[in-house]
Amino acid sequence: MIESSRRQVVVGAAATAAIFGLPAPLAVFGSARAAELEAKGFHRFKIGDVEITTVSDGQWNRPHDPGFITNASVDETKSALAASGLPTDGVTIPFTVTFARAGGRTIMFDAGTGAQLAPTAGKLAANMAAAGIAPEAIDTILLTHFHPDHVFGLMTKETNAPVYPNARIVAPDAEMAFWTDPGVFAKLPEHRHGLAKRIQATLGTWKNIERVSGETEVVPGIRTLPAHGHTPGHTVYHIASGTDQLLVLADTSNIPALFVRNPGWHAVFDSDPQAAEAVRRTLFDRVVADSTIVTGYHYGMPGAGRIAKDGAAYAFVPLA
Repeated sequence: MIESSRRQVVVGAAATAAIFGLPAPLAVFGSARAAELEAKGFHRFKIGDVEITTVSDGQWNRPHDPGFITNASVDETKSALAASGLPTDGVTIPFTVTFARAGGRTIMFDAGTGAQLAPTAGKLAANMAAAGIAPEAIDTILLTHFHPDHVFGLMTKETNAPVYPNARIVAPDAEMAFWTDPGVFAKLPEHRHGLAKRIQATLGTWKNIERVSGETEVVPGIRTLPAHGHTPGHTVYHIASGTDQLLVLADTSNIPALFVRNPGWHAVFDSDPQAAEAVRRTLFDRVVADSTIVTGYHYGMPGAGRIAKDGAAYAFVPLA
């Protein structure tokens, strides 16, 4: 059953105006509806003829750290969380994987944590089952970048064996080139060396990897859009069907309460913070102008919605 569509956004024009006119435009994130969807584990809607399902892979409850946002204080972080109706005792970072069903294909955008990171993550398999998505039905995996929470779900924890050996895996060429370069270790802090080694042993050798660059149609109706900055090859995906469109933003920004509301804030995870900010603002302006629905990997359930201008900042309005 399709639960919502582009034309059935819960927050209508009047409610949106009211939300954006308040000092706390993102209070919806602390709502009972958000908690209900997180517990359910998935949300489904349509973009034209394409069925989109966002599936929760759990959350990371991150303690406050002065280094998390390099140009904002912990107090500023807490204030932004409070303004959005979120707890302030830490930063909850959700993981949400986007799936598309189009033309007989089941397409997954990134692969989740593989239950190999935070103890409150690793819920993708159970929530996929709840959503009726069978792993063996996935024939295409479109990667946005190679951070652990996006690619560890491709490989088993103990052996590094491929979880989806029969799927076509599409990877941004610039991302693959960076991580598989033998000289990458001189460019990375030591705590990232293990990640590079693991990528080189898996994605760097698998035969079902297809490298793409620029703006390329990778599946009919789905195109890559380079959005480098978060990582050297970070890439987003544009889906078009009829008059509808969706942008899979991946890590263009981290959680909306902090980084959509404050697009100039720089997360410690960004390899080139200035480039990441420039891409973020450009893409936000694009989806605002086009009224494009977006999904965000760290946006929390339902994981999809629209971005609107709110003065000099932006606000994210979920679909449900």
